[in-house]
Amino acid sequence: MAPPLTIIIATILYAIIHSLLATLGAKARTQQWFGPAADRWYRLAYNLFAGISFLPILWLMTVLPDQRLYTIPFPWVIISTLGQVLGAVIIVLGILQTDAWSFIGLRQIITPPTHDKEPELIINGLYHRMRHPLYTGGLLFIWLTPVMTVNALTLTIILSIYLIVGARFEERRLLHEFGEAYAEYQKQVPMLIPRVKREA
Repeated sequence: MAPPLTIIIATILYAIIHSLLATLGAKARTQQWFGPAADRWYRLAYNLFAGISFLPILWLMTVLPDQRLYTIPFPWVIISTLGQVLGAVIIVLGILQTDAWSFIGLRQIITPPTHDKEPELIINGLYHRMRHPLYTGGLLFIWLTPVMTVNALTLTIILSIYLIVGARFEERRLLHEFGEAYAEYQKQVPMLIPRVKREA
């Protein structure tokens, strides 16, 4: 099997499993099986599984035969590296804005979530400019890599598709959770690429 095809299959399998586990149905089923403990541990377990299950793909990237496509030359590599730094900063700031401890899943363990508390829709800071800054930062980071190979390009394309499709599925979940408030937010703020100017 050709290396790019191997990477495509492995990444698609990862994306399917990762997406299914993020659905409300998967969370509800876990609550049926494990009771209140599911609310406390699901987010952390999900993140740990997502990280560990991605390691085989990284391993494939190191062992499969590959071919270099291009290397960004100096001084343009400075611009691409700064773009990657910007992408990383966007990701970190986006996580911090939504409560880093909650994003990781540790806050839920320390302070078990209560169903009578209304969820909060974050629309300030980076989320005032784009609805999914984490995905925007991720796309910046993977596409501005200074050395691109056939396998790396394959993975970058598949991950980009996954991020965009994942954003669509997340939008459906957020619409279900926040209703008209999120629908209005969608009208006001772009999904991934911030506008230079926004109407008041």
